[in-house]
Amino acid sequence: MDAYYSDVFVQVFNCFGRQFCLHFEAFQLGMAPVYMAFLRFMGDDNEAKKFSYSLEVGANGRKLIWQGIPRSIRDSHRKVRDSQDGLVIQRNLALYFSGGDRQEL
Repeated sequence: MDAYYSDVFVQVFNCFGRQFCLHFEAFQLGMAPVYMAFLRFMGDDNEAKKFSYSLEVGANGRKLIWQGIPRSIRDSHRKVRDSQDGLVIQRNLALYFSGGDRQEL
């Protein structure tokens, strides 16, 4: 898969007494600009499978929801991104959700 980075945002937070990383990336998937968000668990894969999460983006009466199991922090963000195991939004849809004023998220 041809993927090129353009921007990455990571936030660490505590939930249920555990730490998680929320990743948000903007990158080129082939020729298409996309945004992707996913969650990783600060622990091993067996512990990660005990949790689930959902990510949601919406506007103008429409909503896109991703539900998944967080990946272990031991899986690289590149591995998670390349498997597309998260909320993937093409740029034109992201622009629509941002309010329709052609502003990027």
